Amino acid sequence: MMPTIHVEGYRTFQVKEGTKLVLALEDHGVDILHRCGGQARCTTCLCEIQSGDPGPINEAETAIREKKGIIDDSLRLSCQIRVSSDLTVKPLRTATNEQMDPGKRPEE
Repeated sequence: MMPTIHVEGYRTFQVKEGTKLVLALEDHGVDILHRCGGQARCTTCLCEIQSGDPGPINEAETAIREKKGIIDDSLRLSCQIRVSSDLTVKPLRTATNEQMDPGKRPEE
């Protein structure tokens, strides 16, 4: 069974388990920012996880969260999440809202 992602203000869709959340969002019409190309360096792909389990915070995400002062555990980098269960998310920065190019497409 494929995990379902509900994106506040957008739509609901299913993705293959293990898909990076940032790519799932982009591939389903959400113009999420990812200025560093999914390298956990810029935090532009930050999402609020409203429900579901996004998995543990890895070392790269921990480092940039500390550097940027992000302490709320519901705020996660979509480039560092591999979807493994149903999620409800709210993208915090989009290309449309920020009026900027989203950035280089992150690697699978």
